Amino acid sequence: MLGNLSLGSLGLTVGGILIITGFIAYGVDNATLNLIGFFYGFPLFLGGLALKANEMKPIPFSQTTTASVLELRKQQATVTQNKIRKDITRYCYGQEAHLDRALAYLGLSPSDEERPLVTGLRETDVNGSYCIILEFDSPLIPVDIWHQKHEKMTKYFAPNVEVKITQPGEDKIELALITTQS
Repeated sequence: MLGNLSLGSLGLTVGGILIITGFIAYGVDNATLNLIGFFYGFPLFLGGLALKANEMKPIPFSQTTTASVLELRKQQATVTQNKIRKDITRYCYGQEAHLDRALAYLGLSPSDEERPLVTGLRETDVNGSYCIILEFDSPLIPVDIWHQKHEKMTKYFAPNVEVKITQPGEDKIELALITTQS
């Protein structure tokens, strides 16, 4: 629930309202509201600014998930697939990029500048199996490097997940995580 809500924007809005209320209360000589506005408004506003500065927006779905694929997700999705989907489709704070630790572990992020960026995801049915496809913008890590990491990815995203890597366009990589029928 809170993952779909920007806590930075919430802090800025509530803090701003309380600050304005405090100033108005000061003008009409209402000490209680004045103190609430200043003692709660400023910290909330500053907290909202700090969160906003470190906020990562959710990654959008590149296509709408059909009802049949949603049913497949309920039946077949692995813990790893669900965790990835939930993690990248919510607001995050204090991370460099979505999946930054996973990409570093897999050896696909030698530096912040070279790190592939997740640009979208979609869920689909692949021969009766649930599949989540992560779409990356990868201008500095070529597809052959991705293929060299295939075995490590298979172990990382295991169990019950088959990994397929494709290159739909220049500088674009698609990482498909397909549920296996084991």
